[in-house]
Amino acid sequence: MMEARYRDIEKRIQAACDRAGRNREEITLIAVSKTKPAEMVEEAYRLGIRNFGENKVQELISKQEQLSDNLEGICWHLIGHLQRNKVKQVIGRTVLIHSVDSLRLGLKIEEEAAAAGIVCDVLVQVNIAEEETKYGVSCEEVLPLLLELLKLSHIRIRGLMAIPPFTEDPEKNRKYFCKLRELFIDIKTKNIDNGYMGKFARVIRENPQYDAFIKDFDILSMGMTGDYEVAIEEGATMVRIGTGIFGERIYSSE
Repeated sequence: MMEARYRDIEKRIQAACDRAGRNREEITLIAVSKTKPAEMVEEAYRLGIRNFGENKVQELISKQEQLSDNLEGICWHLIGHLQRNKVKQVIGRTVLIHSVDSLRLGLKIEEEAAAAGIVCDVLVQVNIAEEETKYGVSCEEVLPLLLELLKLSHIRIRGLMAIPPFTEDPEKNRKYFCKLRELFIDIKTKNIDNGYMGKFARVIRENPQYDAFIKDFDILSMGMTGDYEVAIEEGATMVRIGTGIFGERIYSSE
């Protein structure tokens, strides 16, 4: 069953790339394995998947300890909200933290990454639809946060992440994907001269060392099981698919 689901997703990703005139190699598929046992992660690995996403730090650590020594090249992503008191546990265990949504969290990651002697790759999470129940900064807050995070030497900002509203009709989320892509491109191309963006543009232009930031700023993580095809059409470089690969999740009643 998992193989059939995975092959269907791969066909749909390729079709979305074809419609958008993109190469399949531009898209990283992250299999979101939350609530699923390590055995299912291993099954997905055997099918060819190498990137896996977890929402909770403890679940990520548990599966990593069970599997990483046996599965060469497996990569773990933390895609859920990260509490500051859990940062130390996750540092060095992931290839990417998708959910930096405050300077306080950024400073804690900097502290722990410095102590571990590593540079931690992160994404800034954007609350693209400004939902009260979602984490993330508003579009207006992205650039001020970036300005502060850029001062931290043990964090590398790789791009943006967003979780748009749940909907049965993926087309309804196209506007949010488009909005995030436009913000991403504006930052990437330094096309940010007016309003609150002007300050960011001046800082970038007055400090050539920030060119390294622009070079590394290359990830747009958006799109899940219900809307990943639209997300790819609108520029996603990472899609996070759980149910589509693993089937419906089973949550504990506790």
